[in-house]
Amino acid sequence: MKRRFVFRALSTATLCLLFSVSILCQTNQDYSKETARKSADWIQDAVIYEIFPRNYSQKGDFNSITSDLDRLRDLGVNVLWLMPIHPIGQAKKKGSLGSPYSVRDYYAINSDYGTASDLKKLIAEAHKRGMKVIIDIVANHTAWDSVLMKNPEFYTKNNRGEIISPVPEWSDVADLNYENPELRQYMIEMLKFWIREFDLDGFRCDVAGLVPTDFWEKARAEIDKIKPGTLWLAEWESPDLLLKAFDMDYSWAIHSALTDVLQGKRPAFTIRQVWEEQKAKYPKGALRLRFSDNHDERRAIVRFGENGAIAAQALVFMLDGIPLIYNGMEVGDTTESGAPALFEKLPIFWQIQERRPEFLSFYKSIIQIRKNHIALRRGELLWVRNSDEARVLTFKRVYGDEEILVAINLTNTPFSGFVEVSGDFSEITPKKSKQTTLPAVFLDSFGFRIFKKIKK
Repeated sequence: MKRRFVFRALSTATLCLLFSVSILCQTNQDYSKETARKSADWIQDAVIYEIFPRNYSQKGDFNSITSDLDRLRDLGVNVLWLMPIHPIGQAKKKGSLGSPYSVRDYYAINSDYGTASDLKKLIAEAHKRGMKVIIDIVANHTAWDSVLMKNPEFYTKNNRGEIISPVPEWSDVADLNYENPELRQYMIEMLKFWIREFDLDGFRCDVAGLVPTDFWEKARAEIDKIKPGTLWLAEWESPDLLLKAFDMDYSWAIHSALTDVLQGKRPAFTIRQVWEEQKAKYPKGALRLRFSDNHDERRAIVRFGENGAIAAQALVFMLDGIPLIYNGMEVGDTTESGAPALFEKLPIFWQIQERRPEFLSFYKSIIQIRKNHIALRRGELLWVRNSDEARVLTFKRVYGDEEILVAINLTNTPFSGFVEVSGDFSEITPKKSKQTTLPAVFLDSFGFRIFKKIKK
């Protein structure tokens, strides 16, 4: 049955979080006793880089991304997520260009981005460099001038027989009706087409929780017959999605808590509390996408400041789960300083790197640290007490005999205190601060430190 909720005009990120909370509240099933779908090794080792093709370059095309693949490889990312690549609807569009999440034809490519050959070249060249490529699939709704409008029975209607939007705010899109079996088959065949014809490595599925879980499970089973081991990322927060259909989902609740903490609205230990609450609800081995920035909101550097944005991403890379980088974060881009740039062309200002060289240095080093330590990619997370948990988060990542200790100050006031840890550790922080010997630790404002336990 289609999940249906009605909210007033809210931001997309807020809608997703509210929808997710509603899903979690409506079920009494204990998913913590279940086991999540087993993902391929490369997925567990992923660093995902989200690309908005329109704004990635001045040209805004596939070829500009292809020409930048060496830089992305050297940065250390290994999964490229392309935001929707399909033609954009013009009927009821928002802004001058319309949203890429208003899809006119699931089988076609936005001509502004290039041709099918251009996309195939991008994917092939990424594969040559050891990178995977996934695309955004917007399965819940279409543009009002979609080619599917010739099948009005594919859409959700009100009691007057009129096709409606999923929620009032999304006035530029029309809601699909998954009670229709023909629509379901159409969408599954479409997903198979993109895997077969373009050798893609998976999908990021927009507002996945608004589409029935049993559809996703059927679609995943069909794709697995063609290409096993693909990556399926759900833009949602609901444990049932991770049992059979998806490899990971969005950790919206952690993102919301992190935002409140960095803006001084809540204490740092709120993040630990939310993490523990989520852990108790999710199946064993569940993978979560960790992020501090994405296309749904203003840039993290605008919301948190330069140092706060780096602290946020340090946490993203050190937590359990899979880290996300939104294009331009690695140079401290602030182009999307206002509302998200979904409806206009606002190219990333790559030249800002000259003013903020510490961002690129941070990203290269933090990705390398993650790559070098299996505990940061596969290890269990254990929270560690410290002397000021209202400001500082401390935790360990443990895998086998490897143990990593992380301390992050989420405030603009330096911290000097201690952590409850024993044993000898050596520091592996990329940019070391004032020297300390654990359990004593000093952290600059929004500073972080990473230590590795010395084996006896």
